[in-house]
Amino acid sequence: MAENKGTSVSGVTYTKADDGYFEKRSLRRSAGVWGLWGLAVAAVVSGDFSGWNFGIGFAGFGGMLIAFILLIFMYYGMMFSIGEMSSAMPHTGGAYSFARAAMGPWGGFVTGLAETIEYVATTAVIVYFSASYADGITSELLNVSLPSWVWWIILYAVFIALNAAGASISFKFAIVVSIISLAILVVFSIMALASGLFSWDNLFNTVPEAGQTAFLPHGVIPILFALPYAMWFFLGIEELPLAAEESHNPVRDIPRAGLIARTTLIVTGLLVLFLNTGIIGAEEISGSGEPLLDGFRAIVGDQLAAVLALFALVGLLASLQGIMFAYGRNMYSLSRAGYYPKFLSLTGKRQTPAIALFVGAVIGFIALIVVDALGGTGGVAGAIVLNIAVWGAVIAYILQMVSFVLLRKKFPNANRPFKSPWGIPGAVIAGVLSLAIFAGFFINEPARPAIVAIFVVYVVMLLAFALWGRKRLVLAPEEEYALSGGLHGDPQKEGYDAMEGEVFGDDKKK
Repeated sequence: MAENKGTSVSGVTYTKADDGYFEKRSLRRSAGVWGLWGLAVAAVVSGDFSGWNFGIGFAGFGGMLIAFILLIFMYYGMMFSIGEMSSAMPHTGGAYSFARAAMGPWGGFVTGLAETIEYVATTAVIVYFSASYADGITSELLNVSLPSWVWWIILYAVFIALNAAGASISFKFAIVVSIISLAILVVFSIMALASGLFSWDNLFNTVPEAGQTAFLPHGVIPILFALPYAMWFFLGIEELPLAAEESHNPVRDIPRAGLIARTTLIVTGLLVLFLNTGIIGAEEISGSGEPLLDGFRAIVGDQLAAVLALFALVGLLASLQGIMFAYGRNMYSLSRAGYYPKFLSLTGKRQTPAIALFVGAVIGFIALIVVDALGGTGGVAGAIVLNIAVWGAVIAYILQMVSFVLLRKKFPNANRPFKSPWGIPGAVIAGVLSLAIFAGFFINEPARPAIVAIFVVYVVMLLAFALWGRKRLVLAPEEEYALSGGLHGDPQKEGYDAMEGEVFGDDKKK
């Protein structure tokens, strides 16, 4: 970086990039609409295998069903809004980019950091559960058991290698594991219906509290507590804009892939919610660490436990691939613009952010060591990590919906190839429901440690940005879009550094 020449804009300082800066941080366009669909489904599908059921413990089946329906509206409104913003800003920044254009550099940093927290924490949780499943399989079939930390290293190493091997490989893998995971869910659904074990009474076997009903055994307020767990049916689908610079036609394909993936996940979520609960029972499934696996066991017995665990592991590994992709591109985009250390955005010969992938894995691994030391995912520390992931997501959701409303008014002349059919009301619906989940964390005592943990992270990172990062920003496409009022910033059409001459007052353009 040429630190000797900077220009202050919007409370931050931009410095000119050295020759070759963006060439060393290039990505390869490899994905069509089905590659993007695979990425979105892969990121989310593990939520059908585990995690969602804890919401039934808070609100009963009826409360969980209401939470699921509310989230359908929330994610439709949100994904339509994100689709419009991503078509207008077809670069990798995603949530950070939207908020940067709407709310300035600080808003962009706060939103981008929320997504980093969400994706790094979610990856760590998936690695933890995947390690548990993998060790159970090898113990049963091979009589080999490894310490948890060894499995964590193996899983992180394998999926860093996969994601670093090239975008084309990542997207093809996402399609394959998504199809396999969906096939497993379809097989489970057919077996559940054919088994004769499904009972409507099982859905409502939670003993209601005094004055409550079988449908809402704990009343209305606990629906708020169930919402974060219902989010596991959809959490991660919002990562699609992070693939913008690796999509052949992001303006067309990201909104389309988002719609197809959303429909896919609604169908699978409803099948699992009804059939898995209807076989095992609401009361019994509410505390299960492996609900889908328990459902298979109820149908065929324990004889095939290792094979069934392998089925569940496939779903977890699919999401591990998808979410790791997300944190790699999120950290890459913030690093390329200078919010994070710039070495994190180097892409090398394979044009993948391998360094960002590795650093995110190190952070996640350290978090897992801490979780394990404090009692594992079955204890308080595990709940903290799970809630950190959801709370980071909710913060990013709220700020993105605020950004959508502001951008409609702030950049009225910006090109919007895709426009949300729900418009501003859709963004408001998604924002209000996200805010409700946010508020639910404050009144749900077990979730409060996650709030403290995220608060500490934000204090440290905001101080680092104030003292260091904001003085070293670069004219990445996300920054150019914001500074130009929505008229610049499509690297596929304009290249990079299109505004350097305007900002620095010289004739150099790339």
